[in-house]
Amino acid sequence: MVKEIEKAGFPIVQMCNLIPVAKTVGSNKIVPTISIPYPLGDPSTTKEAQYKLRYHRVGVALDALTADVREQTVFPVKF
Repeated sequence: MVKEIEKAGFPIVQMCNLIPVAKTVGSNKIVPTISIPYPLGDPSTTKEAQYKLRYHRVGVALDALTADVREQTVFPVKF
């Protein structure tokens, strides 16, 4: 679906934890997430820690959205 959205002229970032799958389907901008059941969170942490983690990951995704890439790029998430 990511490739079809890009073909329509909309920039898109795929946030996922299975990076090899995202590369295989042809996603150009990829932001790693935490896990399958909790892609943007970790229920074993406090609500404050989860908020910071989500805020940071979404920030990386927004930066990726505006980045000009020529090939598949996995944007590093350092938190």
